[in-house]
Amino acid sequence: MFRRRRPLLRAAAVGGGAYIAGKKVAQRSAEQGQQEDEQNERIGDVEQQQEQPGADQEVPTPDQPAPSMLDQLNQLTALHEQGALTDDEFSSAKAKLLG
Repeated sequence: MFRRRRPLLRAAAVGGGAYIAGKKVAQRSAEQGQQEDEQNERIGDVEQQQEQPGADQEVPTPDQPAPSMLDQLNQLTALHEQGALTDDEFSSAKAKLLG
């Protein structure tokens, strides 16, 4: 006895599998887009917080005098000695401060 082929059944099975796979790809793409949107929103919030001085950041007020040049030089020297500033950075910052 020989077997009959069922092309319609095979086509339906292949088409159904492709449909489900396509839906999964679309769903993953939508989820990834949503995650990117949320990440962009968080980055925007952080950037806005950095632009606006918060309670934890010191904002100079008219009551507070600006630090003197000597204080600023001492701070630069301390940063240089700690290794936070390279020789070039220290020289350029000192030149900028001294005018």
